[in-house]
Amino acid sequence: MNPTSSIPPKALLELKTALFHGFHSFNQLKHIHARIIRYGFMHNNYLLNLLLKFTLNNFNHPNYAQLLFNQAREPNIYVYNTMIRGLVSNNCYEEGIYYFYAMREEGFFPDHFTFPFLFKCCTRLFEFDLGVKAHGVVVKMGYDCDVFVNTGLVCLYSKCGLLDDAHKVFDDMREDLKNVVSWTAIMTGYIGVGKFREAIELFRRSLEMGSRPDSFSIVRVLLACSRVGDVSTGEWIHGYAVEMGMGRNVFVNTGLIDMYGKCGKMVKAREVFDGMVEKDVVSWSAMIQGYAANGLPKEALEVFYRMQREGVRPDCYSMVGVLSACARLGALEVGEWASRLMERDEFFDNAVLGTALIDMYAKCGRMVSAWEIFRQMTVKDRVVWNAVVSGLAMHGHVKSALCCFGQVEKLGLKPDGNTFIGLLCACTHAGLVGDGRKYFHSMTHSYSLEPAIEHYGCMVDLLGRAGLLDEAHSLIGTMPMKANAVIWGALLSGCRLHRDTKLAEHVLKQLIQLEPWNSGNYVLLSNIYASNNKWDDSERVRSSLNEARMQKIPAYSWIEIDGVVHEFLVGDTYHSISEKIYGKLSELSKELREAGYVPRTEYVLFDIEEEEKEQFVGCHSEKLALAFGLLRTRPSEVIRIIKNLRICGDCHTFFKHVSKISEREIILRDNNRFHCFLKGSCSCGDYW
Repeated sequence: MNPTSSIPPKALLELKTALFHGFHSFNQLKHIHARIIRYGFMHNNYLLNLLLKFTLNNFNHPNYAQLLFNQAREPNIYVYNTMIRGLVSNNCYEEGIYYFYAMREEGFFPDHFTFPFLFKCCTRLFEFDLGVKAHGVVVKMGYDCDVFVNTGLVCLYSKCGLLDDAHKVFDDMREDLKNVVSWTAIMTGYIGVGKFREAIELFRRSLEMGSRPDSFSIVRVLLACSRVGDVSTGEWIHGYAVEMGMGRNVFVNTGLIDMYGKCGKMVKAREVFDGMVEKDVVSWSAMIQGYAANGLPKEALEVFYRMQREGVRPDCYSMVGVLSACARLGALEVGEWASRLMERDEFFDNAVLGTALIDMYAKCGRMVSAWEIFRQMTVKDRVVWNAVVSGLAMHGHVKSALCCFGQVEKLGLKPDGNTFIGLLCACTHAGLVGDGRKYFHSMTHSYSLEPAIEHYGCMVDLLGRAGLLDEAHSLIGTMPMKANAVIWGALLSGCRLHRDTKLAEHVLKQLIQLEPWNSGNYVLLSNIYASNNKWDDSERVRSSLNEARMQKIPAYSWIEIDGVVHEFLVGDTYHSISEKIYGKLSELSKELREAGYVPRTEYVLFDIEEEEKEQFVGCHSEKLALAFGLLRTRPSEVIRIIKNLRICGDCHTFFKHVSKISEREIILRDNNRFHCFLKGSCSCGDYW
């Protein structure tokens, strides 16, 4: 007989009030446990249940809770339910299933409180068989009309990818019993299998049925909007959330920032961000990643600096955004400083963080450091290998990139599309047409991977650079998908390199149909005409450009000095030491001419006088950045420059000469690859 079974309920209530009132720490709870034992009430299920609730729900100590439970002589269904629910809330799903089986062995039948948490365990552990068996018990015991039980079943079937079964359970529920959790569960199921439009329609339907969404369901539907780029629906949901009083909800606002960022609406994202009274690290991360993903690296770093000033420690996601921004700007010093804000082991143990750091070092011209991070990583998954293969390819270390691919195969990691993009880029940089063909065909024949449009783009680029323009053109005709602007643009670049104006005209017609607003297509054709002295045709194309009021994408170059990124445009006079920069350029030009350098004015594709051409090529953005770097760095330092467009032939020759006369190593990354200039030569072997 239970020694406390004779305790009147009123006395137990008084005990509860006396023992469980006004404590705030786990140690105090231990003292209460000790007093219960001393009073001889240790086997009372009512008090045990209270202890378990506080231990699991308030202080999150599942191990201590299990010790408490093991002291019980005759735990009842309520104690079992408290135990299972508390373990699930502490993410102890295997233990939750263990206590469910223990409950059944003791002869207790699960009730409508047990099943929802059991289904959650099955969902998280993908214990689908147990879930199906439990569903049968639900029906037999008559709980199939319970909204919480059915919601658990909807989550179970959705997470296991059985959307039809999930929908059947959902549809069988009475409409008046479907609550916001039920609607969110089925909506999440659709999102999980990539049916984002259907998830958005379910959200609309839930509103029509009178359901009042909570912050979680709002964030889920915003995720669906971001995946399909449906910014108009996202804006409508934004307005609805404000109308429903969720305008200050951190969770919802972060979802809005993420949605606007992924839809390319960074002005709207910033409005939401600036309007937030409270911001957590996830909000900051969403803003940083939004800017980084939308090609606004300076803005991403500005938000990160502000985040630091407000004392918010970066997490994995904000760090990935910062490193991505640094990679784009070539801001090596900033990237290294930012990475030191986290423990180094976090990069070695986290594949996402480690990959971002490898990518940052690689794109900032420090492949040795990238390789060192790669070497120390404890887990090297396919994404990590892809990052190092792409980095090596970008730096022209083609043999090393191909060797890494051999290691991927030896380790049994199946390469994916990104792996082959890295390999094909490596072949392109080295002009390895035969190897490129081999890897391209092996995708289908050896790895059962269908080449995507990006792979065709790499092949067209490879063939075009090698002068195999007819083969490149024929390959486009065999593509299973319609060629996009990137494909035709790659062929057009080959035409420019080999001055095939006839094919270029044909390619341009395709490009104008695809991108009538893109000025670059017109400019490139004009340049091709000009390089062949067809000045009238060149002028005609440029006139059509002006008539349509299209502007050429300006060429920018960036250089980082002492953690500050400086930006230059062609003919730039806005820098604070602009006069000294041009003075240095003039000095360099004089020294180079004495050493035999002659400006290659064929790269200035306008019908202007020779003297004007020389003056024009003399102030390209990368030359201004180089002069600034020579003025502001020590003789032993490597000069690192980033350019948003392809380096021109004259600047390439100029940089080689400067590296020789200044005895400096100069690393330039254009939009295609790295060029390492040292002692008068370039790592690209003049093939780019």
